[in-house]
Amino acid sequence: MDVLDVDTLDIARWQFGITTVYHFLMVPLTIGLGILVAVMHTMWVRTDKPEWLRMTRFWGRVYLINFVLGVATGLVQEFQFGLAWSEYSRFVGDVFGSLLALEALLAFFLESTFLGLWIFGWGRIPKKVHLATLWAAVVGSVVSAYFIIAANSWMQHPVGVVTDDETGRPLQVDFLAVLTNNTALAAFSHAIVAALMVAGALLVGVGLWHLRRRKLAGQPVTDVDHAVWRRSVRVGGWVSLAAFVLVALTGDWQGKLMYQQQPLKMSSAEALCETEAPASFSILAWGKLGSNECDDVHSITVPYLLSYLAHGDFSTAVPGVNELQEEYAAVYGATYPDDPSFGDKAGEPIDYTPVLAVTYWSFRLMIGMGAVSAAVAVYALWATRRGRVPTWRIGVYGSLLAVAAPFMANATGWIFTEMGRQPFVVHPNPDVPVEDQVYFFTAQAVSPGISAAEVWASLIALTLVYGALAVVELWLLTRFVRRGVTTGDGAPVPGPTPDGTPDDDLPGGRDRDDVLSFAY
Repeated sequence: MDVLDVDTLDIARWQFGITTVYHFLMVPLTIGLGILVAVMHTMWVRTDKPEWLRMTRFWGRVYLINFVLGVATGLVQEFQFGLAWSEYSRFVGDVFGSLLALEALLAFFLESTFLGLWIFGWGRIPKKVHLATLWAAVVGSVVSAYFIIAANSWMQHPVGVVTDDETGRPLQVDFLAVLTNNTALAAFSHAIVAALMVAGALLVGVGLWHLRRRKLAGQPVTDVDHAVWRRSVRVGGWVSLAAFVLVALTGDWQGKLMYQQQPLKMSSAEALCETEAPASFSILAWGKLGSNECDDVHSITVPYLLSYLAHGDFSTAVPGVNELQEEYAAVYGATYPDDPSFGDKAGEPIDYTPVLAVTYWSFRLMIGMGAVSAAVAVYALWATRRGRVPTWRIGVYGSLLAVAAPFMANATGWIFTEMGRQPFVVHPNPDVPVEDQVYFFTAQAVSPGISAAEVWASLIALTLVYGALAVVELWLLTRFVRRGVTTGDGAPVPGPTPDGTPDDDLPGGRDRDDVLSFAY
């Protein structure tokens, strides 16, 4: 089939998927590294040790580079709601309006305003006030993430709404229920600790590389710069290990909610074709995963484990894909309504099974890449114990390459979450009687007036722009990381002092007007 001869819905989904995954690569690093930089800054204020200051300023610059690129890529997301997904926007507008408004007006402005104060405030405001501005910015990032996750979790598990009899759209009647949705609480906790794993892996990889380079160059192990990299590795290693444990615990919470709320997603993640009691966890599956026909799939399994992950015991039955497909068809219809709003899908059979290959392998990549990150953290802590400096080339460069592992874990986890919900863009809540359930098919969510050519044009344009931004970010980060800490990282950026000392009276008489020198 001609690559250009693709359904508008499919192109729009590809566009949203590409831009969202790209943006989501930056979000965990912004959140996780922001928290760690705030901790470093706190330790400097408390101890006045120069290594904590240099760590704050070095990793703070990495944080700022990623933050700027993350904002640039995030702006596109909300534009897509109106351009390619107008029907979806109309359907969820009464719920999403308040969440996105709070995210933009409250959380984002809190984040950006105080981050600006932190950038400009070196040497200009009291140390503790300056520290407070960074913590305010970090809190803003975390709150912003919560509003976004609350919105996404409502799509996974709609609560706090009733259906308008005239329009058929959900009307929000309980904002607190939306904010305290158990799906949101589980997803948020999972995302935050996963973000810390990303930041920890970056500290470990970069820190080990610099330690090895300094060792081979014969540089002393007693100076401040050595302490910066050693402490970065130790902090990053312990954070990564703790985050891995918490990721497993919050992931278990999510898994049990998924069994209750979206059982077909769980069965698809395991390529479990038929109901099993007790159910086994699949380690490796092969067969017709790509065809979405769950009738010829073979697996190497761990007995009883899936029952525990689903329900907390070793005997509960887990329904299979084929049984659930029949149940969904009986409740929500075997075919799409013969309505123009469904476009080319009108009247066609509904496949309630997510793409098995995507859900199965994305779930395993998420777990596997998280385990790789934890293994690297163990190596880093062992290799730097009692003042040791690792020089094993494979271990150090492997740790540097493994910085990508938690990024992949986050991205594949997000893909699994979203793809496993299909064919719904808003999945029905099974806790509500069927006649009161709110749900919306992806097929009816796309903008009716948009053509495939228009979506193709925007997809190509956005891909090129995002590709250019990726090159810029990688170049900036690589250049900055290779340079390492500099002499200027040992003291605050010069400027008017909190006690009002004039610029000309400060040591050296240097020009103090370059307020962005820290960001540079």
